[in-house]
Formats: sequence, structure tokens, C-alpha cells
Amino acid sequence: MSDLDPAVGPRTGLPADARTDPLLSSRRLVLWHFWVAFIAFFVALLLGEWQMYVRSPLRDWIGNPELYYRSVTAHGTAMGYVFPTLVAMGFGHAIVALSLKQPLVGRRWAWAGFALVVLGTVTAMVPVSMGLASVLYTFYPPLVGNPFYYIGVVLVVAGSWIWVALMAVNLRVWRKAHPGAVVPLPMFANLAGAYLWAWTSLGAAIEILFQILPVALGWRHTIDAGLARVFFSWTLHAIVYFWLMPAYIAFYTLVPRAIGGRLYSDTMARLSFVLFLVFSMPIGVHHLFQDPQVGSGVKFLHAVFTGMVAVPTLLTIFTITASVEIAGRLRGGTGLVGWVKRLPWHNPMMLALAFSFVLLGFGGAGGLINMSYQLDFAIHNTQWITGHFHLIFGGAIVIMYFAVAYDLWPHLTGRELENGRAIRWQLWLWFVGMIVLTFPWHVVGILGMPRRMAYFDYADPAIAPQAITVIITFLGGLLLVVSGLLFLLVLARGHRGATVTLPEFTFSRSAHAEHTPAALNGYGIWLALMIGLSVVNYGYPISQLMLLPQTSVPAVPIGGPP
Repeated sequence: MSDLDPAVGPRTGLPADARTDPLLSSRRLVLWHFWVAFIAFFVALLLGEWQMYVRSPLRDWIGNPELYYRSVTAHGTAMGYVFPTLVAMGFGHAIVALSLKQPLVGRRWAWAGFALVVLGTVTAMVPVSMGLASVLYTFYPPLVGNPFYYIGVVLVVAGSWIWVALMAVNLRVWRKAHPGAVVPLPMFANLAGAYLWAWTSLGAAIEILFQILPVALGWRHTIDAGLARVFFSWTLHAIVYFWLMPAYIAFYTLVPRAIGGRLYSDTMARLSFVLFLVFSMPIGVHHLFQDPQVGSGVKFLHAVFTGMVAVPTLLTIFTITASVEIAGRLRGGTGLVGWVKRLPWHNPMMLALAFSFVLLGFGGAGGLINMSYQLDFAIHNTQWITGHFHLIFGGAIVIMYFAVAYDLWPHLTGRELENGRAIRWQLWLWFVGMIVLTFPWHVVGILGMPRRMAYFDYADPAIAPQAITVIITFLGGLLLVVSGLLFLLVLARGHRGATVTLPEFTFSRSAHAEHTPAALNGYGIWLALMIGLSVVNYGYPISQLMLLPQTSVPAVPIGGPP
């Protein structure tokens, strides 16, 4: 990609002396993580587009609606659990080598974790494809599917926990070799994301192991659906910030360097990551505003803490915007906004950042509606939720996953990543496609169109005007499929590019010499706050529901012939 931004310098090939490259021993590991992640992503993308097609007036009603829910379950499971987990794991392994300047400690364990994720994915998807586990990625008790679906999800989580342990072990090894040194920002942020995942995934793990699996295995015939949903809410929203972590790491540690600038503040970056660690957990019950088993006091508490998540988000917007301004002014930009024109808009990282911020802005604005106890009544379980969710994940997050892959790929393959025009087209198609896809969902959501419906009767005069919006979303999905295919083609061609030499991989440097407080060079106080707030916000509703008699309901098994 050196042809995209000469001012930044060449960004392709291997360091001149590969023997000193700490990433060398982990390149194959990272590439396997990324390729499996992106293939799973593309398959799930095709399933999502098929769902929009069968819901649209472009074809007759689907003969077997259960096929639609198989697709929704596979799409959500792959996109929600497999794809971002493998991206975070692969990126994390690369960060250890590139930021700590040391080979990955425990590579065999890393391969074992990867193998568990792949095995779990296959184990879960087989019963889904057979129609034995159409329970969506949220599990939806009292619906209970084939036990192998849940076992597969548990294996995915277990594999990711191995990664969490490895990240902690590698930092410990580095600290022993560098006593008193400041942990590099990429690794500090990486481990914050790992700790967040370890804690938030615990909720879904408890739900599966102690509530759903005993029923799926035939040991019990009833399930406490209300308690199960509370445990899942432990995971349901905080998982979004686990998905965000690789994107935010790219914001702070890759973007300023890639566009020829400096990071405005290392301290503010660290503060953002630890605040996500603290405030991501005690907010999940805002997804249960309409659920009667949770009291209004607990719901209010979670709504307040949901608002607190805006603090690290606003810190990030300010810090990264300031960092981008530094790049523009270093390129000769002057005046109040003159620096904007001097930014390297042909650079994929600059494009990805701009698109991600725009989509994050729209998605965040919609999130303000979702977090409101009163306004949520109007849009709960409508297509508004689908639009908001896809703007945040499919838009702001995934587009930065693309950028991370483009930035790392030459260092992983040892070959030049050519065709900057194709990369820019790919990013533009994804950005435009995501807007075309999600904006109509927000409109019809306000009108009350429910989500997760296999078909609509467009002959009904009350529904007929909404048919055009479904067609528009289908067209937006087509743009996303083309973009996703182009992304895979660019990466595949990257394995055939010319071998060239490039400088050592670097992360962004801070614009100022800063003193890092001890609290922002470790995790002790922040992990204590994360656990403490989780206990405060979840302790009462969980204990209350566990003590209530006769709260279980008969399980509803899923499966059988279509």
C-alpha cells in the first residue's frame, strides 16, 4: 500500500532482517485466525442477504419459514461469536509480537485455543443447519435446541479464554524483562479487551452450563426463562464493547501513524480503555426494559450506567479527531478547517476511520433511544433495533476490521498488498451499502415493523407501503456482499504480490512526552471496579430470581423434520 500514501513511507513486505522479527514465528497463527474469521464473516453475510430477499416482495412467501430462522441463528452465531472473537484473538497475537517485541509465549496453547474455536463452530453449525437449533444467537429460552449447538458455543468461548490467559502470561513475561517500564499502549488496550471478554462471557457461559444444557440433555424439562435472560444480558451488551476493542485499538495505535500524524494523548487513550472495562458490564438489563421479571429500580440503574459508556466514546472521538488534525497540519493544513483538505483521503486507513466515525455517530444516536426506559417502548423488538445494531457492529466495527487486515497483511504474508483503488472501492461500497441497508430499518421500526419475521403480507394495505423499504435494504445488502467479496479477493491477491522490504512495523507515537500514572499502567483498580459494579447491578436481580419459587416454565424443544 506504499503507492497509496508516499508521505507515510512503504508499508509492504518484511523487515530487512526477518530473523529479528518477533512476528515471524506467529505469522501463520495470525493468518489462520484472520482467514477463518473472514470466511465465516462472508458466509454469514450471504445468509443475511438471503434473509432480506425472502422477506421482500421480490419473491413469494418462503415455503418453510423454519429455514429462515435456521439462517438467522447461523448468521447471528457466526457474526456475534466466531468472527469478532477470531479477529480479536489474531490481532492480539500480532500485538504481543509487534508491541512487546517478543515472540509469542505459549504458541502451542494458542493453536489449541484456535482449534477449540474452529471445532466449536463446526459443532454448533451442524445442528443449526439440520434445523435442530433455530434458537437465534440469543438462545431465546424457553426454546431449547440440540445440545451440540450449546456445546459448540461453549467450546468457542473456552478457546477464547485460552487466548485471554495467553495475553496475561505474555505481558507478565514482558514485565519481568522490563521492570518498571510503561506497558505499550497497544498491549495495554489489548489486555483490557481480553479481561472484558473473560468477565462478560461468564454470563452466557453460566446460562448455558447450568440452565440450558441440563434441559437440552434431557436431565430437566423446565427452565427459568426470566433468570436465563438476565444471565444472558450480562453478556448481551458488554460483548459489543469486546467487538469494539480491536477497532478502538486501531483508532489509537494505527490510524495516526498510517496517515502521517501523531496520537494526541496516550493518557486519554488508556483512560478510554479502562473506562470501557468498568462501564461495559453493569448495563445489560437495559435490553430487558420490557421484561416483567426485573424491577424498575434495577432497570433505572442500568439505564444510568448505559449513559456512562458515552464518556469513553466521547473521549475517543475528541482524541482521535485531534490526532487527525495533527496529521493534517503536519501536511501543511492551516486555518480552522483547512487541515481537513490536507488529509490523505486516498489512504484506506483515513477512509475507514472517517466512515467508521460517521456510522458510529448514527448508531450512537440510535442507542440513546434504546437506553431510554420511556422511548424504548416505541421501538422495542422492531426493525429499529436491527438498524441500530448493524450500524454499530456491521458499520463502525467491521470497517475497522478491514483496515486492520489491510495494515497487517503485508507483514503477515511478506508480499506487497497492491491495487489501492480496489481497496478504496471496497471501503466505499461497504459504507454506502451499510447506510442503504440500515436507514430504512430505522424508518419502518418507528412505524412498528417487527424484526425477525420470516415474511410479511404485502397485500395488506397497512403493510404495503413498507414493501419498498424492504427492497431498498435488499439492494443495500447486495452492495455489502460485493464489498465483502472484493475484500476477500484483495487479501487473496496479497498472497501473490511481489516480495519487498519495508521498515519495522510501528504503532502510533504520542505527540507529547507524557507521564503515565501507575493506575493507567495496570488493571488492578479497574478490574476491582468492573467486578464490584457488576455485583451491585446484577447481584440483586439474580439473587431475587433464584430465591423466587415456581418461576420455571416447560421447555419448548426445537427440531424435527421441516
